[in-house]
Amino acid sequence: MVPRPYTLLSCGMSIDGYLDDAAQERLLLSNDADFDRVDAVRSTCDAILVGAATIRQDDPRLLVRSAERRAARVARGEAPNPLKVTVTARCDIDPAARFFTVGEVDKLVYCASGTCHSARERLGAVATVIDAGDPVDLSRVTADLAGRGVRRLMVEGGGTMHTQFLTAGLADELQLVVAPFFVGDSRAPRFVSDGKFPFGPGRRATLAEVRQIDDVVLLRYALSDRFDAN
Repeated sequence: MVPRPYTLLSCGMSIDGYLDDAAQERLLLSNDADFDRVDAVRSTCDAILVGAATIRQDDPRLLVRSAERRAARVARGEAPNPLKVTVTARCDIDPAARFFTVGEVDKLVYCASGTCHSARERLGAVATVIDAGDPVDLSRVTADLAGRGVRRLMVEGGGTMHTQFLTAGLADELQLVVAPFFVGDSRAPRFVSDGKFPFGPGRRATLAEVRQIDDVVLLRYALSDRFDAN
C-alpha cells in the first residue's frame, strides 16, 4: 500500500446538506465555540487542503488562530501553522489570494500535468507547483504529501474535494457539523456531489462521536481502520 497521511475531512453544513447558500457573501454555518474546536483540530495537523474553488469563493486564510496553539506547535518543533495545500485542474487561482499571501508557511499547488507550465508562471513566486497527473490523481497527491513529511492532513472542502477523497477511499475520518437551519436552494453547493461512495445502505459508516456544541451538532465518523478516536 502506498503511504499516505491520516486524512480527516472537516465540514459544516445546513440541515438539508448545503455548504453555503447562493448569495455572494459566505454563509456562516457554525458558531464561535465550534470555530475554536476547528482551530484546535487544525493545530494538530501537518497540512490543510482546500480545493481551488474554495480559494476563489471564500478566500480563506487557513491559519491557526490561537497564539497559544501556535506557540505549542513551535515548542513541538513544528511550524506555527500547518502547510497549505490546494488541488486544481485549471489553475485559475489568483496569486494575491490570502491562501498565498497570509502566513509564513509553505504553500503547495497540485495541478493537472497539462497546466503545470502555466501554473508555475502564474504561481511559482508564491507557491511550489507539483504535477499531480492528468487528470489530477489524489492518490498521487497524498503519496507526495507523505513523502514531504505530512502525517496528518485536514481537508476543509469544498464539496468537490470531499466527494473525491471519499469516493477514492482516501478518508480516515469525517467531522461533520450540522447547523440548525435549512438553505432550501438547489443552486447552492452541497456537501458532496454524485459519486460511488464506499459507504451506502449495505455498508454503514461507523458513528464514533456525537457532540452538541452550543446550537450545532458535531458528528464524527470513522471511515477506515486507521481512525484515531483522540
